[in-house]
Order: sequence, then structure tokens, then C-alpha cells
Amino acid sequence: MKTMTLGTSHLVSTRLAYGCWRLAGTMDPGAVKPASEKRGIQAVLAAYEAGYTLFDHADIYCQGVAESLFGRALKEARGMRERILVATKCGIRFAGEPTQGAPFRYDFSADHILRSCEGSLKRMGIEVIDLYQLHRPDWLMRPEEVAEAFCCLRRSGKVREFGVSNFLPSQVDALQSACAFPLVVNQVEISLARLDCFQDGTLDQCLERRITPLAWSPLAGGVLGTGCKVDAKHPRRTRLNALVKAMDQVAKARGTNRTVVALSWLMKHPSGILPIIGTTDPQRIREAVTADDIELSREEWYQLLEAARGERLP
Repeated sequence: MKTMTLGTSHLVSTRLAYGCWRLAGTMDPGAVKPASEKRGIQAVLAAYEAGYTLFDHADIYCQGVAESLFGRALKEARGMRERILVATKCGIRFAGEPTQGAPFRYDFSADHILRSCEGSLKRMGIEVIDLYQLHRPDWLMRPEEVAEAFCCLRRSGKVREFGVSNFLPSQVDALQSACAFPLVVNQVEISLARLDCFQDGTLDQCLERRITPLAWSPLAGGVLGTGCKVDAKHPRRTRLNALVKAMDQVAKARGTNRTVVALSWLMKHPSGILPIIGTTDPQRIREAVTADDIELSREEWYQLLEAARGERLP
């Protein structure tokens, strides 16, 4: 795969990332089985062998089990850690943690950020996280407190670069105002079925500040993937079916499939959208890589945008 620099950092990633949230096969740590653990490890190794170099995590993925499985995969693949970038996220706390009655919430307190980082490092069995992100905006965020926690992690050599996830431009501005170094990524939901980032200023800010947008759910939870059908009860069924038809037409003309078209559509945007692939199917992991070889024309790109909008541009 081709490579790109993350934001203004020195971190270089492939144009597709591998997302590890499904590694355990469940979000319930008590339901994880040996067979699903094996599939998760095999998925990581398949992504590594297919050329992916950015692996995206979060401490809440199966409450840490996904990070632990990734650590086991690193031990199996000799030399893998030196050839890849490890990203993870913190800031979400489950109900009942640490005391009974505590609500589900977001927590950007310095203590929680530092403690979460230590936990992720331990579970993955690594000494440094290449990219550390805040998972979802904490409405009680104190930018100066977060910045000090980031500085502490950088000074201690535990984190190389920092970013955010699911932040609006105003929230990025608030945090960046207190940070002495640039935030390098904003991980947000972007797909042909989710166009918010094109309209709310997120991608404009990424262009202006050279922040790399990482796209989670680039296939809209699989709906836009090859062979998938839109649920008959989906509230946007008519529009999505029209979009899928348009995607299939482009795919046929290009001699490829719908998954590749969906990813290449994102990758054409000048902000440098970097899609995160979440499947654990080795064949689909490898298939996605071919999106890096497709360059949609401006006409094809806008044809798909019009189908996604359900109406022509004004």
C-alpha cells in the first residue's frame, strides 16, 4: 500500500488502517471463547501480512480483551512491533466503575488518562503508544488538564503523538488552544451513508490544520460492503438502495467491487481520509487493500455523492 504522514507528525502509515474493536468477537469479556480469541489473533496477523501498518484500538474494546489479544499477536509475529504503528483511545468509563452506582460517562481527568495509558501499555505488552486519542468528547473537559497529562506521557516516553476522536471542530479548537504540540488526527464516522463531516466543518478544519481524519465505519456498519443488502426496516432504505445501485455501477465499470469503491471514494478527498477496516475475515481484510489502487474521477465521485444525498447538488 501507499503511505501517508499522520497530520504534522513524523508517523507514517499505510493509506488504510486496521481497526481492532471486533478482535474478541464480542464486547462482553465474559463471553470470549478460545475459538474467537484465535480468530482475532489470526485477523491481526492477516492484516499485518496484507501490509497494514496502523492498528487502531481503544481500552473499552471488550473491556481490554482486544488489546490483550493484540499483544499476543505481537508476540507471535517476530519483528511486527518495529514495523507498525499502534494507536489506542481512552476516556470512556462504564457504569459501575469504579463504584456501584457510577453512571456510564466520559472522563478526561488527568488521573484517568494516565491510568488508562498504563493499562493499555500493559495489556499490549509494549513500551510506547504511537498515537493516543481521546475517545469521545467529555463535556467536563478542562483543556489545560488534558494538555498537562499529554505532556507527562510524552516526557515519559510512553506516547509519541496525540489526537482525538468524534470531536467537533470547536472541541478540537478548545483542546488545541492548551496543547503545546499539534493534535495529529481526528477519528470520526465518515462514509457515503454518513456525510456529516463534509458539512459540519470537520474536514475543512482537517485541511486547514493538517489533521488527518481517520474514518471509522467507512462501510456504514457493513451496509455498503460487497454483497450486503439494506434491511427492509431501515428508515433510509430507499435512498441507501439507490446509493448501493450507483456504487455497483461504478464498481462494474471499474472491474472491482462495492467495498473498494466505498473506500476509494473516501480516500480521494484532499484532507487525506484514512479508512479503518474493521472486518475479521482475512479475505475481506486483503480485499480492502486494492482500494489503494483505485483513483475515482471527479465525475464518479460526485455521481456517488449525489446518490448518497438523494438529490442533486444545489
